[in-house]
Amino acid sequence: MTQKQASARVRRSPEEVRAAVHQAVVDLLSDPAGEDLNIPAIAQRAGVNHTSVYRRWGNLDALLADTVTTRLERDSPLNDTGTLRGDLLAWAEASVASIRTSEGRALVRAVVLSMPNSAQAQAERAQQFQRRMHSIEQIRRRATARGENPPPLEQILDQLIAPFYIRAIFGIDPPDSGYPELLVDRLLGDGSAPGASSASAAD
Repeated sequence: MTQKQASARVRRSPEEVRAAVHQAVVDLLSDPAGEDLNIPAIAQRAGVNHTSVYRRWGNLDALLADTVTTRLERDSPLNDTGTLRGDLLAWAEASVASIRTSEGRALVRAVVLSMPNSAQAQAERAQQFQRRMHSIEQIRRRATARGENPPPLEQILDQLIAPFYIRAIFGIDPPDSGYPELLVDRLLGDGSAPGASSASAAD
């Protein structure tokens, strides 16, 4: 390593290092002729010391989970559209756009293939999952504050989130149009809007 490269490492902030490591993970996963995915290869690609990567993430599984969760949070912002259906639809459309990319599919498949086999790794994976679910809980809380009746979190997970990941894992692209609307409408049925039940009864 040259003195210039060493100096560049020193100058980078923790968040810059984290972003560089995440990008290295994505680059290696997206490169069919690339190296095997391991922490030394990731560190070299990111221009950081591999001990820094081990110190921050501990193992490859935790790094993969953090990379995926961070990218999904970036690509699926929590837009406040004013309605539960609008919020879920915006989230679903962003998720579809993400898994249509080779990067998005590669990240999801990598996490699935590296399922943790220790209690500590499973706890770390669950923590990353909770970060992802927090965004859905925010949508549910906003809907409740508006007087809407959001479905339970488990129902959203099963009917809205899981189909995206199943497609990403098996490399199946969503339909060209209407897929987010189809999933959201199936999830919500007729009971998401305020007063929907009384309106149905009146009909």
